[in-house]
Amino acid sequence: MGPRQLENAAKKLAITLDQESVVNRTASAEKDRRVSVRPAPDTLTWLGALLPVKDGVAVYAALDQAAKAAQAAGDERTRGQVMADTLVDRVTGRAGADAKPRIEVKIVMTADALANDSNQPAMVEGYGPVPAGWAREALTEAEVFVRRLFTDPAGQLVAMESRSRKAPDGLAEFITTRDGGICRTVGCDAPIRNIDHVERHADGGETRAENLQGLCERCNQAKEALGWQARPGPDGSIVTITPTGHTYVSPPPETWRPEPPPLSTAEFVLRDVLLDHRLAA
Repeated sequence: MGPRQLENAAKKLAITLDQESVVNRTASAEKDRRVSVRPAPDTLTWLGALLPVKDGVAVYAALDQAAKAAQAAGDERTRGQVMADTLVDRVTGRAGADAKPRIEVKIVMTADALANDSNQPAMVEGYGPVPAGWAREALTEAEVFVRRLFTDPAGQLVAMESRSRKAPDGLAEFITTRDGGICRTVGCDAPIRNIDHVERHADGGETRAENLQGLCERCNQAKEALGWQARPGPDGSIVTITPTGHTYVSPPPETWRPEPPPLSTAEFVLRDVLLDHRLAA
């Protein structure tokens, strides 16, 4: 498990254990707006750009000028908040402070969570886990085109396939979302850059979700080198065998799986017996 995957697992656990606290922190965290790009805590995201110096300086100067003008007119927002709001306004074409942004959100959640019947965490592509309540509220506060990707009872996204070698855009987006935007190679944390056939297309591998994975550019090139083998597992895992004969298993990506039902009395007793036996061994 790479650092990004570990971070997402920790976020999910925090939401599951104390959702109210996470939701409360979200309300205050949204006040901490500023300009820059990477996932941040409490349903915020750093947005930034690496640009030519003349463009970067010009953008920053324009935002700074807007902030100074707003504060001179009595605006109570901080300089950083004005710069962030101005950036969003100009990039999205939002007409004014009261206008709602028109955005597209790819969110993975159960139908029950969307319908307010469950507090199971949702997954926002490009960010990670968020409380179900926050996701529902976000969807009602903006003009949002929601690309909902529901999970089945086992937590797997629905299947898609194509007859062509190259995954069509819809299928490629599906794979990127299913894999959480992170390279499927064990231990790699780089963002997905290529949609790869686990079993090579030239060897008969089909262009369907079960035989596709998201890889970074480096891992995709390494996989095509002589001696590398890979095959998809029936549970969504991917088994990779290196030229040295070492085997690595990439577990199925965790779109949100339902929480297991509580243990029965008999299961509690059996668990304790097995634990005692293991400790005594």
